[in-house]
Amino acid sequence: MADIFSVIADPTRRRLLELLLERYEAGDAVEASTHAGESSVSELVHALNLSQPTVSKHLKVLREAGLVAVREEGQHRYYKLDASPLEEVEDWAIPFLSADFDGSLDDVEWVDPAAGGQAPDAAGTASEFARNVGRSVATSSHQARTVVGDLQANATRLVSRLRK
Repeated sequence: MADIFSVIADPTRRRLLELLLERYEAGDAVEASTHAGESSVSELVHALNLSQPTVSKHLKVLREAGLVAVREEGQHRYYKLDASPLEEVEDWAIPFLSADFDGSLDDVEWVDPAAGGQAPDAAGTASEFARNVGRSVATSSHQARTVVGDLQANATRLVSRLRK
């Protein structure tokens, strides 16, 4: 199986993932035969304005990486996003995003303008604060997903043992 980073390095595959994410978030069906959150190959071909063989080739790579699930109905294929393999990317990126964040604003130098000093740039401080909050949320979200995943795995093992 290809490395997840090399799979998402291709701009066409990233665009396919974006389209599937939009459909997943919308959760609606375009046709009566389409399940919620799915897109047919023909819909993806139309949206990307690429040939069907090109789109199918990229969908195969995404499928092999576990980023999409496929449902076959006759000769038609319907694809749905499975973003769980992207957790590997998130796990890799979070340390870089939070490398300089210690969770406080102690590093911001506050100067009293009345004493002749210059006040900190409000826009810059707000921007830095927002970045720090975003990093903190991403880290907390990752930790929560890890705990939930561990709990689910333990519950599955416990249920399996109880059934024996």
